[in-house]
Amino acid sequence: MPEFGGDTTWTNLVAACQGLSEPLRRLADGLTAQHRFLAGYQPAAEDGPLAQRVNANLLVSNHPVVRVHPEPGEKALFVNPGFTDHILGVSAVESRRILDLFYEQIARPDYTVRFGWEPGSVAFWDNRATAHLGPTDLGHLNVERVLHRVTLIGDRPVGPTGFTSEIVEGKPFLSHADVKVS
Repeated sequence: MPEFGGDTTWTNLVAACQGLSEPLRRLADGLTAQHRFLAGYQPAAEDGPLAQRVNANLLVSNHPVVRVHPEPGEKALFVNPGFTDHILGVSAVESRRILDLFYEQIARPDYTVRFGWEPGSVAFWDNRATAHLGPTDLGHLNVERVLHRVTLIGDRPVGPTGFTSEIVEGKPFLSHADVKVS
């Protein structure tokens, strides 16, 4: 554990979606975006084992920009700067501006919660309704953090229009897959 910093925040994507004006909610409801791991970042071979593992199965999917949670039926913005590459069907400039607007929305303090890690801490979150925002205050510190993370395989996102996410490239993660990241 670092002496200070290293907290994690999550954002409530349902609240962020509800906080959009009605015209923006209607726009978002009909949009589809392409997602890929480390969107906007092209890992080089010398980047190490994580980059090699990502490149070995570069999973690219088209997802609705708004997904409907399968249990309560709530709409949630489904964008994330680490994964959302671009919006389909609009120009590159339009895509960037729309995504920046949504990224600003999901990062608003009114929709986020901060979690201070302590030895033995355990945290659970629902990727269908929240986005994990990792700590950004550790890059300049010479600290080692050890965390163990388990990701559960979930359902395919479905948007308000009925569009169901589709894999464009790569293989889906399955329960029998041996995925280890070091």
